[in-house]
Amino acid sequence: MSKKQKKILVLAGAFALAFGIVPNVSAMHIMEGYLPGSFCIAWGVLCVPFLIAGFMSIKKTLNEHRNLITMLAMSGAFIFVISSLKIPSVTGSCSHMTGTGLGAILFGPAAVSILGLIVLLFQAILLAHGGLTTLGANTFSMAIAGPFVSYGIYVLCKKMNVNKRVAVFLAAALGDLFTYCVTAGQLALAHNADTTFGAALGKFMAIFAPTQVPLAIIEGIITVVIFMGLETYAKPELRAMGILKEAK
Repeated sequence: MSKKQKKILVLAGAFALAFGIVPNVSAMHIMEGYLPGSFCIAWGVLCVPFLIAGFMSIKKTLNEHRNLITMLAMSGAFIFVISSLKIPSVTGSCSHMTGTGLGAILFGPAAVSILGLIVLLFQAILLAHGGLTTLGANTFSMAIAGPFVSYGIYVLCKKMNVNKRVAVFLAAALGDLFTYCVTAGQLALAHNADTTFGAALGKFMAIFAPTQVPLAIIEGIITVVIFMGLETYAKPELRAMGILKEAK
């Protein structure tokens, strides 16, 4: 690892220490006790196949390219930091970015399911952000659904010869938005006793939209900036992952 890369790693660590530990608030991960037990179990079980695939994906990547472990750790740290920075929402709860788009582009969506699970577990235990009973639901929305959409959009844009930075922006921003569409659906499924599912879904999506749309745009911009930095300082790693073409 070069001196420039080491400096970036140190700065990222300092950023995480400065901003990663945030006040205890009611945050936009689904809170502890907010879902019935049967829903908690169902979402957890649904995550299992993706987590197994993610473990195998990470294992394969590191077996083939051991030097990518730093990049993998950086992707996880980015998810932790950016999803810990919360702003008030209109409901008195909070909204935040997800940070999973970058990892999905670099390592594929399956690997991000493991990174996201680790992040959500630490946030639930250390920051009271989310919850242990709702870990499965939060993992599915933020670490599975969102990353798969981000990856799909990036691949589609690549096939359509869309500018790479535009593709990164769209992947990160739309993956973030889809995460909250899934979260709204999860909440609507669990809390629609006094109305229809469609009405409940519309209500939750309307609650999220005022804060989450601008946050998704900001996340897309931040992800592009980081990607540009990686193109400058981590070309060998990006080539190993197939993100950049081999130098001739």
